[in-house]
Amino acid sequence: MHRPSHPPIGLYVHVPFCMSKCAYCDFVSYARREGDIPRYVDIVVREITRRGVETRHPKANTIFLGGGTPSLLDESQLAHILDALGKAFPIEEGAEITCECNPGTLAAPLADALRKARVNRLSMGAQAMQTGLLRLIGRIHDWEQVIASVESARKAGFDNINLDLMFGLPSQTVSDWRATLEAAVALSPTHLSCYGLIVEDGTPICRDIAAGKLALPDEEVEREMYELARQTLAQHGFHQYEISNFAREGYECRHNLGCWTRVPYLGFGCAAHSLFGECRMMNPSTLDAYMAGEEPKTEPISGEEARFESLMLGLRMTRGVKDEDFTRMHGLSIREAFGGKLDRPVNAGLLQWHEGVLRLTRLGMDLQNSVLVDLM
Repeated sequence: MHRPSHPPIGLYVHVPFCMSKCAYCDFVSYARREGDIPRYVDIVVREITRRGVETRHPKANTIFLGGGTPSLLDESQLAHILDALGKAFPIEEGAEITCECNPGTLAAPLADALRKARVNRLSMGAQAMQTGLLRLIGRIHDWEQVIASVESARKAGFDNINLDLMFGLPSQTVSDWRATLEAAVALSPTHLSCYGLIVEDGTPICRDIAAGKLALPDEEVEREMYELARQTLAQHGFHQYEISNFAREGYECRHNLGCWTRVPYLGFGCAAHSLFGECRMMNPSTLDAYMAGEEPKTEPISGEEARFESLMLGLRMTRGVKDEDFTRMHGLSIREAFGGKLDRPVNAGLLQWHEGVLRLTRLGMDLQNSVLVDLM
């Protein structure tokens, strides 16, 4: 096998199957189509093998199995995918290998199988501890199942566990959010992702809000929840390294850090995207089109687009964007690339320079979309 000197890349596999569809979800996922899983896995494995040859087998240092619900696959199906990835892309020693799991789908046999397949990081969609809130957003687990899933993971040998949590939900109070944070911290995860609800067009929760059946907390309450997460998690030893992500020292998600710094990555499965050789490739966005063999779409990324992506993604991280790194990557400094577009957010206290690094201020993190509009 020819192995050219290529910097290590990231690998992503999309598993678009769920037991049920959440009320807020606009991701490409399908409920009640588990019968398609065996054929889908075979097609994904063929894609992985083909892309390995096309890209000349670069090494990989992160793998992320996302969805959907990857933990709906059985042990042999997950092992089949991971084995194909390892054959097509030499996996570096110590690589971060993440699998998303829904509480209630992670029992001891699957946890053991994931460890045997070299998975070393789990990410669970816990969302909220209150059963009423979970039902409102269409989740089918309860907090007892979160506790049980974390316990199964630990018994299998996992020591790197993320919990996804959501705030700004309809009818959610600050007290509800505080209780969720405290319950999550009590499980001793190494990483917490705290996402504000984004109401996506066409989702059931969007329709219910439009019809007046549900009401969102006002912006000040949502901002209070976000600040509560920052303060509470800092007190428990988590540092905020990205707008929505908090980790204990050394447990930042390396795969996501790669995406935010535009490290090349390859995505497999329906709706998966790739960034490789300054081209973006988009697989068919529906399960049926992907399984029918519809060709992916490829588009080149212009220098201007690449520069904007570097700044847009880099500003998500609390460390910001180092001007020296930006210049090395793009041949222009941040000021040369964006000129006067920087002045308005800097003067408004949303962006700041510090020792050659451009980063969002605390206020800028709350108003990131406003900053990006100025930079476009």
